[in-house]
Amino acid sequence: MTADPDISHHDSTPQVLGVLALELSGDASPTHGALAPQAAGELATRIGRDLGALVPGARDLDLVFAAAHFDPAEVLRPGWPLHRRLDELRARAPQSVDGPRVIAFGADARGEVPLPFRADAQLAGGRLRVLPYLLVGAADATEAVAAHMESMLLDLGMAQAETALLAQDAFGVRIEHARYLTLHDLLAMTALQYSNQGLEPLWDVLETALLAPSSEAWLDAPPEPVLRYVDGEVRMALLTPDDWRAWSAATETDETRLARGLAMFEARQQQIAAVLQAHAVPVVYVHCRPGHDPRAELA
Repeated sequence: MTADPDISHHDSTPQVLGVLALELSGDASPTHGALAPQAAGELATRIGRDLGALVPGARDLDLVFAAAHFDPAEVLRPGWPLHRRLDELRARAPQSVDGPRVIAFGADARGEVPLPFRADAQLAGGRLRVLPYLLVGAADATEAVAAHMESMLLDLGMAQAETALLAQDAFGVRIEHARYLTLHDLLAMTALQYSNQGLEPLWDVLETALLAPSSEAWLDAPPEPVLRYVDGEVRMALLTPDDWRAWSAATETDETRLARGLAMFEARQQQIAAVLQAHAVPVVYVHCRPGHDPRAELA
């Protein structure tokens, strides 16, 4: 892919997109979905200090931070909607005459979490939770910071102990590790995780939806389901049992194994659809005509 998620130009303003990634301990769940204003500001200030110490030039950029935690799939969605919302809120914030700003958003004074920063409850429970941030400033400075972060943040971007402890206390959950990532780093980590879960065949389709949404991608490798990404959606071929057999198990004759194979194929379709929908990639099911090549039906 040629698109770069780490520098975008919303309103012609160069930006670095990243997350603070929190690896939770065991089956622990955060007590709070987002932090109230004072705690959000304190954590944002600590993050600004960490990034300033890690990355030359980061102190010269605005830091815009969402003090709310999400599943990585909620961040890795077409158009980067959480970061886009941060940018919209940044544009409305008062300008500063005293240098770069540190701006944090989270829950309101009553503890209510506004919808843009309200995590999907169906995606809760994972050990990795991520908090989005933006670094925003002049083009040359932002691009230099982005290049430096790409070269070192994944290996050296551990948060300071004070920052991790502050996040642990504020969210009410034990944290094993806290580190800073660019979106490119998070994409790479997610690709590895999906590969370990047997989802590597899907990655090209998902990556296209995220990084090159106007392009097209296919998954047409039997025995996998047949998918086509086009026009911002994934079209999934639904096959009759006979057509599935021709597609995935043409040489199989044992009826018990065929029945088990068809059930596994349908479960795989459901698994793939769930992953795509978690990333907000629409899935459209296409009922293929009996006896027709599913690739032709999706073309």
